[in-house]
Order: sequence, then structure tokens, then C-alpha cells
Amino acid sequence: MAAIGRGLMIAAARSGAGKTMLTIGLQRALTRSGLIISGAKAGPDYIDPGFHAVATGRSSINLDGFAFDPATLLAMAAQAARGTDLVVAEGAMGLYDGLSADDRGGASASVAAALGWPVILVLDAAGSAQSVAAVAHGLANFPGAPAIAGAIVNRVASPRHRRMIQAGFARIAIPLLGAVPVDERLAMPSRHLGLVQACEDAELGARIEAMADVVAEHCDLAAIAAAGGVTQDAALPKLRLRPPGQRIAIARDDAFAFLYPHLVTAWRQAGAELVWFSPLADQSPPQECDACWLPGGYPELHLGRLAANRGFLDGLRNFAATRPVHGECGGYMVLGRTLEDANGQTHAMAGLLPVDTSFARRKLHLGYRRATWRRDVGFARRGETSWGHEYHHSTLVETDDATLADMADGESNPLPPAGHAIGLVTGTYFHTIA
Repeated sequence: MAAIGRGLMIAAARSGAGKTMLTIGLQRALTRSGLIISGAKAGPDYIDPGFHAVATGRSSINLDGFAFDPATLLAMAAQAARGTDLVVAEGAMGLYDGLSADDRGGASASVAAALGWPVILVLDAAGSAQSVAAVAHGLANFPGAPAIAGAIVNRVASPRHRRMIQAGFARIAIPLLGAVPVDERLAMPSRHLGLVQACEDAELGARIEAMADVVAEHCDLAAIAAAGGVTQDAALPKLRLRPPGQRIAIARDDAFAFLYPHLVTAWRQAGAELVWFSPLADQSPPQECDACWLPGGYPELHLGRLAANRGFLDGLRNFAATRPVHGECGGYMVLGRTLEDANGQTHAMAGLLPVDTSFARRKLHLGYRRATWRRDVGFARRGETSWGHEYHHSTLVETDDATLADMADGESNPLPPAGHAIGLVTGTYFHTIA
């Protein structure tokens, strides 16, 4: 197959090393240098690709090593690389963190290795010096390691600290491609599911420019750009992600923003028309549509407004009387009877599913999932299995028995059934990827 572009993966030893900030800064700095850059995210992250898109001016995609089979993963990478000089992808968690299974475990290392993309390590230097190089050496020599093209060391405290770090890297074969000091410009506001969404930050453009300034000053941009590995052309297999309707009403605003770009692409390629509406603007699903999709997001931050938007809620109920409606995570909660905010105040929701949820009684639910549907759900038939994930802090406090799907975790361990179906309305915490 022909080479169509190059790519590399920015990864770290652990979460919290500054990987996202440096990825965004690097994407913008390389774009400013005249290169055509696109972004990608390893794993099921909705938020980071939004920042990549602002930094590069191009849509970013998810490269999920669990939900995508190898052929689809290669084709998605090829799709990202077309028309670009370099794909700068961001890893998830630590480089080797994923399911215990070696095949389709989802770790950033396995994604990079499958694509033939070298890794640039982001390493946090806080509290250490020469030992940072030892961490890099260990990551590079772990069994099954992808190619390590170099390292960027973050949170360097002083010139003396930088010299000590350089002395450590002089003893190993991994190039030190950047030594980035502690800098308040490498920070962005965050909340319980990660960074505040790109669409909510009015100052994001200026923040990213400042990040790019820091990266350009302290990293070897030319060496980083030259480190990319070849991306092979590959045709995208037909994604078995049937659209839930021919003309789909999709909620999209600050409360409902978690929708994968590849899902939108697959539905459009299948001939569906997507019609957007905003519950926060008190818009109801357009009546000319034949299905409605409520994605996840942050409805818990807008509960008073959503509960007061009678046009949205009444229109949603009227729509659901004759046409299918599906909600994922945040959308699932809004389809329920009530939603309790973090302060203990209860807000009435659509009342279309027998579900009461709470953010006052918080518990983290996180991980890959496999859902085998007990009934047709528009995008999948009864008995089919979808691959995806769950990530939320809310708790089901009152509910009827879950009947929508039989669930298993990413390693096929059985979990309790999940989701609900009443008439034409379905919903679950499960986010579908493939």
C-alpha cells in the first residue's frame, strides 16, 4: 500500500504529566510553522479531540484499540493522515495502560505499534532529575514497546534542574527533544470528567497560542516533525453503525456534546441526514425527523435551565409518542424522571424512562463495555453486540429492572443488565463506539 502521510503518538508514563497541554501546544506550534497537522486521540475520549480541532483547524478522530478491529484502526489513521503533513495523536493515561488482554487491550502503546507510529514521551520532572531518563529507558524497553522517538520533559524547575535531566538522558539512547519549564500558560480549566469543553471556553484560542509559544521556545520542533512514522493508505471497512433513522434529530450544545466524529461520518455515509437542535435554547426535536438521539455531555451543569425549558421537554415527549428516541449517558438521565444535582436539589426531567439519577450520591463508573441488545434499538438489532464504554459519576437511585442490554466489561466478565426501554424510547449509560 502507498504511504499517504506520517504520524506520531504523544504518550506519557501516567495521567497528569501534562500530555494534553503539550499535545495541543505542539499541534498549534507545528501548524504555525507551515505544516498541515491533524489530531487524533487514542481511546474513548470526547473532550480532547475538540481541543485538537481548534489547535489544528482540522477535525480530530478517536483511534480506539479496543472497539476497532485492526483493519478499521489502520483505515481510521489513514483517514486522519490524508491531506496532511503529520498526524499528532495523543495517548490516553499511561503508555501501557489498558485491558490486560494483549490483543485489543486499548493501550496507547498497542495503538502506536499497530499503526507504525513512533512515540514521543511526555515525562513529569517534578520531584526527580536524572531518574526521568531511567523512566524513559524503562518505557522504551518494556516488552512489546513501540518505537520511542524521543522525550519531552515537563515541569522543569530551573536551569540547574534542566542540566541534571540532560545528564540523565546523556546516558541513554533516547533523544531529549524538549525541556519545558513550569509555566502557568500550560493550564486550562477542568471539571469532573476532564477539561472544560473547547466549545465552552471563550478564551481558548488565546490559551492555545500561549501554549504554542511555550512549546516552540523549549522544544525541537524540527526534530519532532521529522520523527513521524509512515502512514499506509487503507480503505475504511464498512462500519456496522447503522443510523437510527433516515433523518436524525441530534441534540448538540454545551449540555449534549459527546458524539464521536466517526459515528457522524458513518451515519452520513449510510445516507442519513443529521439535523441539530439545542435543548438549552429550548428547541425540540424537529418534527420532520424520524428519530432522535440525545448524546452524553453535561446536563448536570444546566439542570435548572433544562427543567424549565418546556418547549424542549414537551416537544421531546410528543416526538417520542410516534418516533424512536435514544439517550446515551447524559441523554439517558434527561429521559428519566428526575435528576438530583450535586447540592441535593431534584429537577424534573422528561419522564420517558423509569429512572431517577443523582450527582449528590456520586460514584465513578469507568471502563470499556460490551452491550448485547435485548431488543432492536435502531442502530443495532436484537442479539447484536456493540463495543463501547461507560464514564460517569452519577448514580441510579430509583429505577425499574434494567432490560435493554446484557452487559460485559472489556475482558468479557459479565455485568448486571443495563438500560431501559419504554415504548419507542431507549436509553443507557453505555456510549457506543463500534
